[in-house]
Amino acid sequence: QFPFGRRLPCDIYWHGVSFHDNNIFSGQVNKFPGMMETVRKITLSRAMRTMQDLFPLEYNFYPRSWILPEELPLFVAEVRMMKDSNPSWKPTFIVKPDGGCQGDGIYLIKDPSDIRLTGSIQSRPAVVQEYICKPLLVDKLKFDIRLYVLLKSLEPLEIYIAKDGLSRFCTEPYQEPTLKNLHQVFMHLTNYSLNIHSGNFIHSDSVNTGSKRTFSSILCRLSSRGADVKKLWSDIISLVIKTIIALTPELKVYYQSDIPAGKPGPTCFQILGFDILLMKNLKPVLLEVNANPSMRIEHEQELSPGVFENVPSPVDEEVKVAVIRDTLRLVDPQKKKRKDTHLSFHTYLFIFPTQVQSLHAGFASMKDKQHKHHSLKLSLKLKFYLKLGLCRGLEQAEEAGEEPPEAAPAVEAALPSLCLKQVFPKYAQQFSYLRLVDRVAALFIRFLGVKGTTKLGPTGFRTFIRNCRLSNSNFSMAAVDILYIDITRRWNSMGIDHKESGNPGMCLQAFVEAFFCLAQKKYKSLPLHEQVASLIELCECRLAALRGKRLVWGCG
Repeated sequence: QFPFGRRLPCDIYWHGVSFHDNNIFSGQVNKFPGMMETVRKITLSRAMRTMQDLFPLEYNFYPRSWILPEELPLFVAEVRMMKDSNPSWKPTFIVKPDGGCQGDGIYLIKDPSDIRLTGSIQSRPAVVQEYICKPLLVDKLKFDIRLYVLLKSLEPLEIYIAKDGLSRFCTEPYQEPTLKNLHQVFMHLTNYSLNIHSGNFIHSDSVNTGSKRTFSSILCRLSSRGADVKKLWSDIISLVIKTIIALTPELKVYYQSDIPAGKPGPTCFQILGFDILLMKNLKPVLLEVNANPSMRIEHEQELSPGVFENVPSPVDEEVKVAVIRDTLRLVDPQKKKRKDTHLSFHTYLFIFPTQVQSLHAGFASMKDKQHKHHSLKLSLKLKFYLKLGLCRGLEQAEEAGEEPPEAAPAVEAALPSLCLKQVFPKYAQQFSYLRLVDRVAALFIRFLGVKGTTKLGPTGFRTFIRNCRLSNSNFSMAAVDILYIDITRRWNSMGIDHKESGNPGMCLQAFVEAFFCLAQKKYKSLPLHEQVASLIELCECRLAALRGKRLVWGCG
């Protein structure tokens, strides 16, 4: 571990929070720039809404959402209208603070008037969603699923899903929401960080019982009841791919800003935590995406008031160790250079051997009882690294007094089969038609002009219109300027851009709205997704022709 950075270059950098934990210029980093901002509740909801506008049936796995405070009047009006059209409809809504985590600040309401309109709603915006009132129950308890997804590459898009995940249970028997039980968090909220404080929380040594279990144990139980587990997995894979397709346009804008094309820089990968709820009919619903899912494999146990010790968690160990181990196997930068196996063996040295050696030294100095707690923490770490299988080659080399040339292949052969299953590009053909906003983002990036920015200026927008020949007698350049000013001003007033809040330019989401507006003007009789697809093809065609002309002029 290098808390203050490291001067020598490394193959893999494992950052704790974000891409910007250290300034690096080579190798691979386990975080994408902009990922934390992209999966925030408001940004995620906006991205999903854009896709729901284009493909409503394909994106019906995400609950209907409104953004507070800006959409509060819309929320009130829509709920009133739905209640008027269906008097028997008695909804429940869940309010989630945008920057909240671990269940912090979440509460349930039955009516828009119940929203806590305090000063904090302005300083801490939130998302309000329809609450899923009929979840699948196991042992009369509500639960959710934490699935681990590896985004290995953005361009080309490469996605892997772990074959197993965690099932996290509430600790009070579930009842549909009423005014009396709305505030019972242990009944309605599945967050582990909340339920761990319940007196009913059960730590189990088995992966099949307790308040945290493996997802595979739930699948086995469902299969024994005759449920179609293969279809369920297929639906979950579809949900994950569609969600990442919705997120990639924003990520690409951040990526080109921090790592401009043509300049030396690191490549990125990231483990994401997908939180999914199963409805009673086994339909999966996306709750949220976590950019920094916990990778702890132990929990704290109170021995006496104020005295805690770390206890291994078999369920966490079963799932998380395999995810990290196989992520490192998949991103191994020397995998294609197996002739130089010595280099391959050293791929992981930045992360592990210094820690392993210090652990061995730590054990040697622990002879008295006062070090029991520290010893337990070290033994947990050592067990974790050994389970990863990445220390085995080092130990063999030390015993032989040399560095064996076949160390890396030997370690690889000794490891179990990959727990991470590739789902993209494997199923790319089935989902490529959904990537319209990706192509809009490519146009946006093309006209950004200044490298390192994430916002389009008025000159860039005019150049886009002019080069794609989108202005005419019915849509003058003056109208173009008005469109740019109106949309940009509204988006900037929302204050959602965390990176360039002082830059008054047009963000990607504002450009997407403007692009949709242009598509609707030009192709009035078509559905929205066909309007957008037609305008994208027109722009791409005209830009390709323009590029061809410039090449001819250059040759001339």
